[in-house]
Amino acid sequence: MSTTAKPGDTVAVHYTGKLDDGSVFDSSRDREPIQFVLGQRRVIAGFDKAIAGMSPGETKTANVPAEDAYGPHQPELVVEFTRDRIPPEIEPEVGQELQVQTTAGKALPAVVIDASDTAVTLDANHPLAGKDLTFEIELVDVVEAR
Repeated sequence: MSTTAKPGDTVAVHYTGKLDDGSVFDSSRDREPIQFVLGQRRVIAGFDKAIAGMSPGETKTANVPAEDAYGPHQPELVVEFTRDRIPPEIEPEVGQELQVQTTAGKALPAVVIDASDTAVTLDANHPLAGKDLTFEIELVDVVEAR
């Protein structure tokens, strides 16, 4: 009897994630397959949905729109600070990741997208926000069926 993956099952999956230009942003192929419980929001929604109904050994290509991936790019998460608000021991450079504190006291990763002697611009969006993604997915196993 063939088992198909359904919400609540623990699955083992290999994947390769690509952007629209074909560049690979992540892959599990050089490591162990990822394991997670389907339907428990452990992975992005579109990835989770793509696996439901697959059988062990099956492969598929799933196109995941930004809304079902990391969401839209939110302009309000791009913020410019005056240089004096950055601790003096930090010399911000474009591409560098910093931790910023929200008004609620939560630490949030942000990437420096512009830096000058007077100002620093940070982007706290996920690096893949606003991007449609394509995944090559292989359901390796349904480790534990529910």
